[in-house]
Amino acid sequence: MNPLLEHQDLLTRRQLFGRGATGLGVAALASLLKQDAGGASPAHSALRTPHSAFPNFAAKAKRIIYLFQNGAPTHVDLWDYKPRLAELHGKPVPEEYIAGKRFSTMTGKADGKLMLQPVEPFAQHGQSGAWVSRFMPFTAAIADKICFIKSMHTEAVNHAPGITFLLTGSEMPGRPSLGAWMSYGLGVETQELPGYVVMTSISKDTTCGQIFYDFYWGSGFLPTRYSGVKFRGTGEPVLYLSNPDGMSAQVRRGLLDDLAQLNELKLREFGDPEIATRIAQYEMAYRMQTSVPELTDLSKEPQSTLDLYGPGAKQQGTFAYNCLMARRLIERGVRCVQVMHAGWDQHNSLTTELYNQCRDTDQPSAGLVLDLAQRGLLEDTLVIWGGEFGRTPFIQGDIKERKRWGRDHHPYAFTIWMAGGGIKPGITYGESDDLAMNVAKDPVHVHDLQATLLHLLGIDHERLTFKFQGRNFRLTDIHGQVVKGVLA
Repeated sequence: MNPLLEHQDLLTRRQLFGRGATGLGVAALASLLKQDAGGASPAHSALRTPHSAFPNFAAKAKRIIYLFQNGAPTHVDLWDYKPRLAELHGKPVPEEYIAGKRFSTMTGKADGKLMLQPVEPFAQHGQSGAWVSRFMPFTAAIADKICFIKSMHTEAVNHAPGITFLLTGSEMPGRPSLGAWMSYGLGVETQELPGYVVMTSISKDTTCGQIFYDFYWGSGFLPTRYSGVKFRGTGEPVLYLSNPDGMSAQVRRGLLDDLAQLNELKLREFGDPEIATRIAQYEMAYRMQTSVPELTDLSKEPQSTLDLYGPGAKQQGTFAYNCLMARRLIERGVRCVQVMHAGWDQHNSLTTELYNQCRDTDQPSAGLVLDLAQRGLLEDTLVIWGGEFGRTPFIQGDIKERKRWGRDHHPYAFTIWMAGGGIKPGITYGESDDLAMNVAKDPVHVHDLQATLLHLLGIDHERLTFKFQGRNFRLTDIHGQVVKGVLA
């Protein structure tokens, strides 16, 4: 029997509809290939082609480094100075501040909870006069380079939903992350490294770590080629980049070329975007065999630069190392770097582990900003520092047992800071009330922050959409206003 006729006889209903629906898709792919003057593979060419509509206008930022602090840093102990907290220390929280509010199950009803003063004193810094706690001396020293937003608020009261909401616009997993939307809308700038890289760390000996879920940097319903690529904290940053024993680079190249031809046949036949992703990933892995060793070779970094990031700068897996890698990645064309550090969940360790968290993150964060500024990169690189929410101004635990002081989750007001990339430096935007409990002026919702980040990248957040299950989805859902008061 003729194998071609047999194949046609065995054609399934799904394949029939699949083939019939891909004609336009193949034509579109062919048009993309014509744009590629470098002779890259079809899938890789499509990867590098930005969405035709973006940017909508001149961008202030070309790239983002998000220093995400998993576990929710305590705004009342770090950034949001409220003298009245000291006055009310040990007294019950006023009822009018908590009426009708929902807290985590660990707090339940906040009635009768005792107010807790900041663990360390605050002082004003720089010409801006920004209030910063003694916990953060290095960040205090760059206060005039950054913008504090002290009126952030969210809807989530638990960590995973809160982080997912900030990074994807939904409390439920399944939506594309910020970096995925960036790659989809703007394309990628390098063929040698992924357009979206994620690195994670946690302070040594902490008891309050958070799980790093893959959907924090996932592509959701976008094609998976837009997902973030996680660099590991030990050993090779990416597994399986090295050739197996006995396989030369020439043999690997030939194998990939043959495999690409087979995959491209299937791509033309079925038009499945995941096949394009597979081809592009193989090609990227081959290029990364050269680019990643060069990326991680710190031998040419001057000691003065390493000193900016602190003692952990050369120790793989630390927040300091990841901050340094973030700068090296964006220098090489990576558009979005997500540096995530866990351990801020101080339910009973404000007077112990909070010191460790600040020691491990303060200098590297400030050092990154200074390093970018010295290299002329801060102007078009947006740096963001913050967590998923704040922490309660009242205590969790026994106020008489100082070694066990803690604070619970608090979504109603918290602080983040940003620098570079079109952000107005040396300002504080928004205010919480006199107990840092609720937003009092210029509220900034999570969707407002997302709309602002996209605006700085030259993207109208209402126009960056993807149709899925019959609806046009976007990062900001159906909400979000650009916070013009923070724009330079």
